[in-house]
Amino acid sequence: MGKLIVFEGTDGSGKSTQFSLLTKRLEDEGLSFRRLRFPRYEHESSALIRMYLDGQFGSDPEAVNAYAASTFYAVDRYASYLQDWKQDYEAGCLFLADRYTTSNAVHQGSKMAQEERENFYGWLYELEYEKMGLPKPDLVILLDMPIELTRQLMRKRENDTNTQADIHEQDLSYLEQCRLSARTAAEFYGWQVVSGVRDGKLRSIEEIHEEVYAIVKKCLEE
Repeated sequence: MGKLIVFEGTDGSGKSTQFSLLTKRLEDEGLSFRRLRFPRYEHESSALIRMYLDGQFGSDPEAVNAYAASTFYAVDRYASYLQDWKQDYEAGCLFLADRYTTSNAVHQGSKMAQEERENFYGWLYELEYEKMGLPKPDLVILLDMPIELTRQLMRKRENDTNTQADIHEQDLSYLEQCRLSARTAAEFYGWQVVSGVRDGKLRSIEEIHEEVYAIVKKCLEE
């Protein structure tokens, strides 16, 4: 079987930036791998996700419960695996994923009361890995960023790309719960947490990258 390394983080955590930096560095080193990104908005299997994020089931993220919403994303990943990367994974290929099953734990887990989250995480594990048969990650890196800094980074992204935030990104209380859920999930599943701050100050992109790179290289050597 291949190896699967996953990048996870709340919206505005710098996840996509760090994912891009790592893949470029590994490419420069001549390492062979494939990229994965979820959700796959351009594919038919993401139709329910797009309807959900567009607010067609309600403008409040809570309008669709965590279990129902999780199945929208799980189906998209399942279709991706069967159609695109199962054969290469079974042949031993390395995959780097920007989001994965882990995102259900972070985002949908935020809808649960804290005392209910571990039961939800257990249900997700069974659904996606055991029932659906999706590969389990060898490493999950969670990029953790305080919400006040997250919102600043998201505003900059919106201005730079001229894009509009979806119903999740517009809800600050939701983002706060996502961060709490992410940290709880990291402890439950054993993810590696990389903080975006040090001594209350935002760390440089380069400093965070070096920490991420060291964690990934260690995983690849095991």
